[in-house]
Amino acid sequence: MIRRTTMRIAALDIGGTSIKSGVWDGKELLETREWDTNARQGGAYVLDRAVEILRTCEPFEAVGISTAGQVDFREGMIRYANDNIPGYTGMRIRDQMESEFGVPAAVENDVNAAALGEARFGAGKGHKDFLCITYGTGVGGAVIMDEKIYRGSMYSAGEFGGILVHPEDRVDGKPFSGCYEKYASATGLVAMASRYDESLNNGRKIFARIEEKQVREIVDRWVDEIVHGLVTVIHIFNPSCVVLGGGVMEQPYILEQVEKKTRERIMDSFRNVELKRAALGNRAGLMGASWLAGQLMMTD
Repeated sequence: MIRRTTMRIAALDIGGTSIKSGVWDGKELLETREWDTNARQGGAYVLDRAVEILRTCEPFEAVGISTAGQVDFREGMIRYANDNIPGYTGMRIRDQMESEFGVPAAVENDVNAAALGEARFGAGKGHKDFLCITYGTGVGGAVIMDEKIYRGSMYSAGEFGGILVHPEDRVDGKPFSGCYEKYASATGLVAMASRYDESLNNGRKIFARIEEKQVREIVDRWVDEIVHGLVTVIHIFNPSCVVLGGGVMEQPYILEQVEKKTRERIMDSFRNVELKRAALGNRAGLMGASWLAGQLMMTD
C-alpha cells in the first residue's frame, strides 16, 4: 500500500437547506463555499446541482460526499430519505458521480461522515471507540468502533433519535412519537419554550433570556431530556468518549449541565467517559467525506 502525500479531493456535504463544498489537499480543507440546496425541487435536481458545484472544484482525483438520508455505503446510494428532499430515496449517487467525473467517489450519511471527521481530525482523535450525537432540527447519531463506523445490517445504526423515552406519548403509526428526537432536539427545546412564550421561537431568543427564572427552568428540563438518552447509550456502549455536536452545544451552560447531570446519573463504573463538544463545526462532514475518498486513493 502506498500512501499519497499530495492529493486533491472534492467534497460535498448535502443537507436539506444548503450544500457545502470544499477541496481537501491531504492536510487541510480549502476553497470552502456554501450553496442553496433548493431541496423541494427533488432528488434528481439536487444531484444535478451537486454535479454543477463539483465542476467549480475541478480538477480533482476523487469525490467525497456527506449527505442527509440513510446511506448504503457499499452501493453509494440513498436507502431512505424523508420528504425534506422529495424523491431522494433510491438515488445512486456514487454511480452518477463516477460516471460524470471518471474518478472514485465515496458516499456516506452526514452524521457518520461528521463522526469520521471528528475521529481523524477533531474531538474524537485518540479514541478508538466513541459515540457522536448531534442536536439540531432532529437528533443524529454515529457509532465509532475500533476507529471505524459501525453501520448495522442495513447501514442505519446510530439512530439514537429513535430511543423511546416517553412511552406514554407513543402513537400507533407515528414511528418517532415518544422518542428522544422529539424531546432532546433543538426543535424540542423551541416547542417547550414557545408553549410558555410564543415569541421564544428559536434558540437564539431562548438563550438571550436564559437568566429569567422560567426560561432557565425550561432549558433545564430540556437538558434532562438530553441526559435521558445519554445515560442510555453510555450504559449500552460503554464508550470512552461521547462527542456532542450541533449549534446548541456551543452554549457553555448547556455543555456544563449535560456533563454534570450525566455524571450524576450513570453508574460509577462508567464514569471514565469523556463528554466533549464537537471540534470541527460545520466542516466535520466535509472532512470525514474527504478522508473516506482519500482511502480510495491509497493504493496505485
